Amino acid sequence: MSPTDPRAPAATHPDTTAATTPPSVAPHAPHDASEWLLLIVPGLIWGASFLFIAEGLRAVGPNGITFLRIAVGFLALGCAPVARRSIAESDWRGVTVLGVVWFAFPLSMFPYAEQRVSSAVTGMLNGGVPLATAVVASLMARRLPARGVMTGLGIGLVGVVLVALPSLGEGTNSAFGVALIAVAISSYGLAVNIARPLQDRNGALPIIWRAQAVALVLTAPLGLREALDAHWSLLPLLSIVALGALGTGLAYVMLSFAGARMGTTRASATTFLVPGVALALGVVVRGERVAALSVLGAAVCVAGAWWMRRAALPAPDADPATTGR
Repeated sequence: MSPTDPRAPAATHPDTTAATTPPSVAPHAPHDASEWLLLIVPGLIWGASFLFIAEGLRAVGPNGITFLRIAVGFLALGCAPVARRSIAESDWRGVTVLGVVWFAFPLSMFPYAEQRVSSAVTGMLNGGVPLATAVVASLMARRLPARGVMTGLGIGLVGVVLVALPSLGEGTNSAFGVALIAVAISSYGLAVNIARPLQDRNGALPIIWRAQAVALVLTAPLGLREALDAHWSLLPLLSIVALGALGTGLAYVMLSFAGARMGTTRASATTFLVPGVALALGVVVRGERVAALSVLGAAVCVAGAWWMRRAALPAPDADPATTGR
């Protein structure tokens, strides 16, 4: 299955679209410590990214955060030789679009959103990325998803509303922050569906790395100025480095390996960790107060995403060639 198949998105987060499985390796459930690490660590990193953004905002403006995380991620990902492999010249137009809808635009929205809502709420709302991906896939295919995906989508949308409701009631500023997150999530949903065929032809990392290059150019005019005007201290500096090197670099490499071993549908399970990690770090590290209704909504949203993934998961004896690999 591909993301354009309305029955199920092939990957439920733009950060989990992985490289094509080698023909000799059939997708399988994780069965040793190394594979569990490949599956779990990216989710922990992306869950922590909202904390890193919040800490970075203490030293640099939102445009500077976006520019710096992409710059550091681009340099980190470029250290992987596979990322520098050539791609088909005809795919550069799609890569340029991905530079906007996967990186430059949504990554610019989150720092602005976190000036208005907590890092915990921002991370919990990101549990809606699989829902946006499924909706976009259905629209692109011009047909409704299968019943199982529709059920999960309905459950997940209820969860998103529950997460957002307390913030919407806090005033216009918080409501605008929620709107920024919603727009960013929608952009991610579009990006996943555009990225999959490009990655099937060229591999994941070469596409991601070049899309980051495009985003770096697009975010430089505003971001470079804010980065130069920043007032750095140790913690914000380390947060930005971690945000870029880990969240925009290492995590992609790990999920690429995870997808190649286990298949993208199984590898995408790492996204289930993101809302919980963001919530825990926001409350424990930053002392953020989160409404119980939002916590319940995050759980409901993850349950909806899990239901969709369950509907998309191929049977254990399925031929990899027929399951989007």
